[in-house]
Amino acid sequence: MLKRFFISMLGTIAGIWIAITIFIIGGIAIVAAAIGSSSKANVVDDKSILYLNLTGDITERLEEQNFVDFVRDLESHGQSLEQMLTSIRLAANDRKISGIYIDAAGSGMGVASRQELIEALEQFKESGKWIYAYADNYSEGDYLVASVADKIFLNPVGNVDIHGVGMQTPFFTGLLDKLGVKIQVVKVGTYKSAVEPFILTSMSEAARRQNQVYVDSIWNFYANTIAANRDVTPTTVSAWADSLTFAWTAEHAADSRIVTETRYRRSVEDMLRSLTDVDSDDDLRLVTPEAYLEANAKKLSSASKDHIAVLYAVGDIVESGDGGIVGSTMVPQIIKLADDDNVAALVLRVNSGGGSAFASEQIWEALEYFKSTGKPFYVSMGDYAASGGYYISCGADRIFADETTLTGSIGVFGMIPDLSGLVTGKLGITFSTVASSPNATFMSFTQPMTPEQLKAMQSYVEDTYDKFTTRVADGRNMSVDSVKAIAEGRVWIGSSAVELGLVDELGSLDATVKAIADEVGLADDAWVAYPEIKNDFIERLLEQTSQLKAQGIILDPEIVKYLVAAKRITELEPVQARMPEIIIR
Repeated sequence: MLKRFFISMLGTIAGIWIAITIFIIGGIAIVAAAIGSSSKANVVDDKSILYLNLTGDITERLEEQNFVDFVRDLESHGQSLEQMLTSIRLAANDRKISGIYIDAAGSGMGVASRQELIEALEQFKESGKWIYAYADNYSEGDYLVASVADKIFLNPVGNVDIHGVGMQTPFFTGLLDKLGVKIQVVKVGTYKSAVEPFILTSMSEAARRQNQVYVDSIWNFYANTIAANRDVTPTTVSAWADSLTFAWTAEHAADSRIVTETRYRRSVEDMLRSLTDVDSDDDLRLVTPEAYLEANAKKLSSASKDHIAVLYAVGDIVESGDGGIVGSTMVPQIIKLADDDNVAALVLRVNSGGGSAFASEQIWEALEYFKSTGKPFYVSMGDYAASGGYYISCGADRIFADETTLTGSIGVFGMIPDLSGLVTGKLGITFSTVASSPNATFMSFTQPMTPEQLKAMQSYVEDTYDKFTTRVADGRNMSVDSVKAIAEGRVWIGSSAVELGLVDELGSLDATVKAIADEVGLADDAWVAYPEIKNDFIERLLEQTSQLKAQGIILDPEIVKYLVAAKRITELEPVQARMPEIIIR
């Protein structure tokens, strides 16, 4: 019996090691195959077509991946706005690129990101090259981008969904009440509505007013952009939105000038073959932004010579961790750039709704150090640069934002969960406490705050708000009273922010880089993106095997989003400079 046990145990161990070996070898093979396939794509032939595949989530910038993310991207073709904008800029002056083919298959990106993509495509057209777009079905966001094309093609049995702009905010108060969870809130700012989903069941009137202004402003941008590109009036575009165009036939969409004509994908690709002198039975010379940038790596600026540093600050602002804007890693990165003699100037590209007030202050101070070196510091705002995102931006020499950027939200709040109703009231778990002082167990989450503790938290939040508004006043050369008059947590669209003095100029990241390059006497393309992205997948595979978990449970993404939002209540740092989540539909 004992012998059989040891034989079985040794066999199991051997099996585990064989499995691990096969897994690692398989991983290496996948990586090698991916590298091999990408290297073949590095050669750009004459009469090639830059292929923009609008599908999936298009992020501001790709981040370092673990092995699981990498394998997923082999299928999902992860891509970024940075890659698209850079490749479009290079392709305009590349004789090997004949035109751009937009394949609109359903993408997710922010409104300002789409605006920057549209502006880049419009500049590309100035080169005299063509842009064609095709989709089996156009979502409203993809159609907005595709409207810039010279010709827009639609599958004969497809549709175009133009429905206007709306937003929905989920409210968790009913769920929390059922669970016996109370959220204790301290805040400064009438419009600081990020806390509302956890204490109300619907929008406050203040939140509804500002959200309506935002939605109307975004729709005006949509309607005006589409109208200009399709040679119709904004009133016509609004009429399309009111008519449920998704139910229209493709022929009706073409007759109404929504699209140029209806064609099947095969027919469109045959037309592209004719334009680029490709035989009918040969593959089109389509080049993705990723492959195109790899092929043109030598044309991109090097960090070893004088350049502008474009530092990406994307996501939630946190003190530590792996994702988002991590204060503990962002601060040393800024200091390093300040001390680098090859860095002539800094553009901080901000796409963040905020987060930790403490981390925001640390990043702000590091940027002040950068300014003390005498080097120019500009900010380029993406989809969002609000609350903590504005905190880290306000000290810049010049701030650029897109017309549709959401910014401001100058306010502070704290949310402290009280789980006593759940833990004690429903689960029956009780606690006995021994403490040296009445506040020794403050913020234990298993008991409500006392009036004294609540008062102290409110004072702390107000002090943080005063510091925030002082930073803005100093950075924008305004009085503190003037800042507080437009603060109160209110969000502003980019065009309004210029009028209020929160932003200096409307312009894309490209416009920001050109402006700062002119100031320091460098070429427009003398910039390098930071932080450096390293993807040594074999090394990261060995480092991150803990992330290779079985994923047998599949939940609807919408449900997962709400569950994650509810879970974050207990994970948020006590004091936040964060805007409410806004989802445009």
